[in-house]
Amino acid sequence: MKLAFIYLHVSIFLAGFTGVFGRLITMNEALLVWYRVMFASGFFLIYFAVTKTRFLLPLKDILRIGWVGTLLALHWILFYASIKYSNVSIGVVTFASLCFWTAIIDPIMSRRAFSVKEILFSLLTIVGIALIFHFDTRYQVGIILGIFSAIACSVLSIETRRVSFHYPLMTFLFYEILTCFFVMSLIVPIYLQFFEVDSIVPSALNLTYLCLMASFCTVGMFIFQVKAFQALSTFTVNLSYNLEPVYSILIAMILFNEAKEVNFSFYAGLLLICASVALQSWSHWKQHKKTKALK
Repeated sequence: MKLAFIYLHVSIFLAGFTGVFGRLITMNEALLVWYRVMFASGFFLIYFAVTKTRFLLPLKDILRIGWVGTLLALHWILFYASIKYSNVSIGVVTFASLCFWTAIIDPIMSRRAFSVKEILFSLLTIVGIALIFHFDTRYQVGIILGIFSAIACSVLSIETRRVSFHYPLMTFLFYEILTCFFVMSLIVPIYLQFFEVDSIVPSALNLTYLCLMASFCTVGMFIFQVKAFQALSTFTVNLSYNLEPVYSILIAMILFNEAKEVNFSFYAGLLLICASVALQSWSHWKQHKKTKALK
C-alpha cells in the first residue's frame, strides 16, 4: 500500500509538467496530442523490442482498450485547448475539479451509493482551488474547456481502473496510447479544416519538447499512475491529483511569470488542497488497516 502511494505521487510530479509543455509547445492542441501519442507509441515499441515482451492481443481486447484510448484523446484535446485559450494556471486549476466530478460520476457508473465523505473532501478541494486562483472573465472559454476536460478525465479514470486489471500493465498502456493515436489521426484532418496552421511539421524546439513529454510525462507518468490505480480507489487517485495544479502553477510562475503576486489566498488554497489529500489518504489507510485486521 505504501508503495502504491509512492507510485501515485511520482506520477503526479511528472503530470505537473504536462501543462507547462502545453504552453511551451507552440503547435495547436490537436497536433500537440497527435505527436505526443505518436512518439509515445514509438517509445513503447522500443521497450517491447528491447525487453522482447509479447504484446499482441485479440481484436476484441484491442477494441475494449480502444474505448479508454478514445476517452484519453478527448481529455487531452480539451485540456490543452483550455491552456491555449487561457494559460497554464487556469488550465490546471479548472482541471482540479476532477475529484468533484469523480465523486458524482463514479457512484453512478459503479452503481453504488454516493459517499458523503467523498463529496465533502471534494468540496474542500473546490474551495482551495477558488482561493488559489480568482477566475478572470476574460478566460471564460478556457475555464469551460478545463471543466469539460476534468469531466472527461473522471470517466477516463473510472474506465482505466475497470479495464486495466485484465491486461499486463505495459500492454494495456501501449494499446491505450496506440488507439489514442489512431483516433487523433482521424480527428486532426477535420480539426485543421476549422483551425488552419502554417505547418504541421514541428520545429526543432517543439520536437525536443514533444519527445520529453512523450517519454517522461506520458510513458513514465502512465506506468506509475496505473500501478497506483491497481491498489488505490479511483477517488483517492483523482483527489491526490489535485496536487498537480500546485506543481504546474509554481513552474509556470518561474518560467512564464504567471500568477506574479502570491498572497495569503494562494497559501490558504494550497493548504486546503493538501488537507483534502491528507484526509482522504488517512481515511484510506484507516479502512485498509481495518479490513486487514478482519482477515
